[in-house]
Amino acid sequence: MPGKAPDRGRAIALRTRLLAAMLGPLLGAAAIIGIGGATLISDVVRRTNDRVLGGALGAIAETVQVERGEVTLDLPPAAFGMLENSERDNVYYRIAVGRDLLTGYADLPAPDPATMTVDQPRYRFARYRDQGIRIAEVKRMLPRIEQPVIVQVAETLDNRKTLAGRLIFALLMGEVALVGVAVLLLRPALGWSLRPLARLRRSVEARDSSTRPDFSPLDAGPLPNELRPLATAFDHLLAQLDKATGGVRRFTADASHQMRTPLSVLKVQVELARRGSSAALDEIADAVQRLERLVTQLLALARAEEGGVSPPLEAVDLKEVSSAVIGRLINQAIQAEVELNLDAEDGESYRVQAHRTLVFEIAANLIDNGIRYNRRGGTVTVILTREAEHVLLTVSDDGPGIAPEHHDRIFERFFRAVGPNGADGTGLGLAIVQSAASRMGASVEIADGGPGTRISIRFAAGDIAVRASA
Repeated sequence: MPGKAPDRGRAIALRTRLLAAMLGPLLGAAAIIGIGGATLISDVVRRTNDRVLGGALGAIAETVQVERGEVTLDLPPAAFGMLENSERDNVYYRIAVGRDLLTGYADLPAPDPATMTVDQPRYRFARYRDQGIRIAEVKRMLPRIEQPVIVQVAETLDNRKTLAGRLIFALLMGEVALVGVAVLLLRPALGWSLRPLARLRRSVEARDSSTRPDFSPLDAGPLPNELRPLATAFDHLLAQLDKATGGVRRFTADASHQMRTPLSVLKVQVELARRGSSAALDEIADAVQRLERLVTQLLALARAEEGGVSPPLEAVDLKEVSSAVIGRLINQAIQAEVELNLDAEDGESYRVQAHRTLVFEIAANLIDNGIRYNRRGGTVTVILTREAEHVLLTVSDDGPGIAPEHHDRIFERFFRAVGPNGADGTGLGLAIVQSAASRMGASVEIADGGPGTRISIRFAAGDIAVRASA
């Protein structure tokens, strides 16, 4: 069942993503700085103007005196002069003894003397004549005067608002200019940052112009740490593709090379049959049989070396598989006058973690070799042995055996160590055994010395986890 096609809908460009990812925090920081700056500006403007307003309050309060038991004052012009500004704010004042007005604006909001500290100026906002005002006020206690003297000076807020607005506008313009310059600089900076990615893309695209597939590692120059895993994963994918296509190429070359001889024989024997040779039909049948066996083993080898992810291992009963293989090959053994035996204890478990198809191929090829290269009247024995964490499948025969100098080559493709009986094969049986065992994580062992040949496959027993090679 084909897998679901990947969703390749249009996504946001990486450059746009990075630009948004950097501009978002930048704009957020600008907003925070703007709010904090505006708050700081308002506080500085308030403190500065309060200092001037407090100076005028102090100058007026210093003139308040007691003469002949009465409170007198002399309003200094300089006290009001220091409150003049370009916005021409209105200035108000009020001096009262207790609740009695001494001079000034009677309706100016009066404080509660009980909440004030003597000689400690206090500042507050208020509304007066439909305008916002800032009031500076102080309470004084004079000798021989029971009631406190309250001195108040107030001004409208136009100058404060104008000054704060100008400073906040300058702050905002500075932030706008900063963000604008950052945007202008970010695009070329992003281009420079993404240059290794573009170089990696060009390195991949350059493979399209090759006349033959190029599976060598990418040559994209030095890459930053973020791109190295991507390049490594791509190189790993190329290596897997090279391995897979290499297997196809080897299979094609092996098949074409090995099929050439039986096909040539078939062609000659067909010509002889046409001329009336009775022996030609027997030769044709023999060539067809050899060709069929060759194709079968080539397909088995391709299946054993099949790339990709192997399916999960399953529990396989080696005793059951061995019995099935013996049943399959019993007629071949009878014709070769070879006895087949299965040596396994009754009641013992020979379950392993493997793939049943591959185990069947292993057992079939080992037993087939034991029959094919054995002597007349010989014996092939399948021995199952259980160890602590492994189960061994051993195929032993009492034929001429394999010379020790050939042990390192018997698993090569098409290598044939022909015995004295002249038996001829494809040279693929043990290559299939080696490849299938390796794919299941099993190991292949060949015994040294002694008559005949003894080859063992060591599997993981029971539920022991084994990783199949990809």
